[in-house]
Amino acid sequence: MKDKARLIHTSRIAVRWGDMDAYNHVNNTVYFRYFEQARIEWAERMGSRVSPFEEIGPVIINASCTFLAPVNYPATVVVRMYAGSPGRSSLMTWYELFVEGEDRLYAEGAAKTVWMDMRSGKSVPIPQAVRALFDDSAA
Repeated sequence: MKDKARLIHTSRIAVRWGDMDAYNHVNNTVYFRYFEQARIEWAERMGSRVSPFEEIGPVIINASCTFLAPVNYPATVVVRMYAGSPGRSSLMTWYELFVEGEDRLYAEGAAKTVWMDMRSGKSVPIPQAVRALFDDSAA
């Protein structure tokens, strides 16, 4: 995680029985869903409605996850989402995944988000509400 990353959102998500795989722990693909849920909650809070009917919205162009320990049902995961300084149209984000009530880090991930004009498929400037999060005079 970059040194100047800021905590921008925390999400609590119940682990569902169906999130587990044949090894009796949360399937690796589901961790990306947990990160996605945190990202969507944050984007909507910032006024970026995530919908195929919106003209402009955030899309992921790269995502990664490092699995450090298995999560088992029942549990509630806590996803902390961090972001670095925004570029013109992109924002780098990082994630930490914990199980509620524990200090152990279960997974960490990253995703690069780009704001796109859905009609043209071209990038557009990051919305001012998002950019304002990184204005040091507002901190």
